[in-house]
Amino acid sequence: MATKRQIIGESRQMKMLREMLSRVAGTTATVLISGESGTGKELVAQAVHDLSPRSKAAFVPINCAAIPKDLLESELFGHRKGAFSGAIADRKGRFELADGGTLFLDEVGDMPADMQVKLLRVLQEGVIDPVGGNGQVPVNVRVVAATHRNLEVECEAGRFREDLYFRLNVLPLKVPALRERVTDIPSLIEHFSHLHTQDGVRPIQLEGCLARAMQTYAWPGNIRELSNLVFRLSVLFAGQRLSVGSVPRDLLPSKMAVESIAGAMADDEGYDAITDPSQYIPAIPASNGARFESNPVEDIICVANGGAMLPAGGVALKDYLNDIEKNIIEQALSRTGGNVSKTAQLLQLQRTTLIQKMNKLKRNGDISIAAGEAGDLQNTA
Repeated sequence: MATKRQIIGESRQMKMLREMLSRVAGTTATVLISGESGTGKELVAQAVHDLSPRSKAAFVPINCAAIPKDLLESELFGHRKGAFSGAIADRKGRFELADGGTLFLDEVGDMPADMQVKLLRVLQEGVIDPVGGNGQVPVNVRVVAATHRNLEVECEAGRFREDLYFRLNVLPLKVPALRERVTDIPSLIEHFSHLHTQDGVRPIQLEGCLARAMQTYAWPGNIRELSNLVFRLSVLFAGQRLSVGSVPRDLLPSKMAVESIAGAMADDEGYDAITDPSQYIPAIPASNGARFESNPVEDIICVANGGAMLPAGGVALKDYLNDIEKNIIEQALSRTGGNVSKTAQLLQLQRTTLIQKMNKLKRNGDISIAAGEAGDLQNTA
């Protein structure tokens, strides 16, 4: 049975991370975990604790960015009765609660400057000063910190203390972004589909273009975004086998629906939407000249899945196919930053063929060419 605390993935990056984890966990040194939001830094911190000699003691997390500035000191170091309004009893802070175990300081890069000074002192001396207390309290805590910020940049900007950074960054661990380990996405989808399924219901399965689109999408929210998406699909389509045509586009990330699915379809064997899109268009009666106003990428998806797409008034087929071609060329140019050679490779066209198509679109005012490429087109045409 799938559990939330598994570190999933057999990519080179994840194998290296697990190897580093096994080396780091057995020490008592401070660990600094870096990585984008949603990559699973707390999961890695938990693994450091679970693999360490402190595993039988407490693992205590605190998100430094989520606690108001005026409460963070009390949360970390505790307080004594009467220390401030509302302090009706003594209260242990996270350091005392983690005594003998591990304290996880999540988003330590967002810690206020005055608290950075106090944290540095605790790391140096191993004692805390509860708010309103008269004496110091010794603590035996291993600190594991995490941040999505580049702390070297934060130090240069004066927002993070350099001495604290060096104290925290004894053993660094870098958690890769999901887009850097796309080969792990199928196993992650399988893991989350089992994790989010209800008892007695088969987990969802993703097929064809939809499965491939998952690996071409950039996943700005990383593992958290993928898990949430699989959870959404598991709730709404429990036990089903899902394809592009069976999932409404508004249930998918917008950029995945517009870019990645079209890209995944373009990878299908024999599919060439640029050079011969007509082979994927169903036979239709002669057009009455009416213009079909719709989203070309959505129409491609509908055609590939056998969906009806011909309006009652018919469609101007030539204009319609031109719109599809224009849309895909623009997407490819956007993906390559306007680089004509890379765009031609992406679309599996000769560079001269692509330039001819782009010049034609430009002359018709149907496409905007980046300034850096305009001269290139003129010189080559």
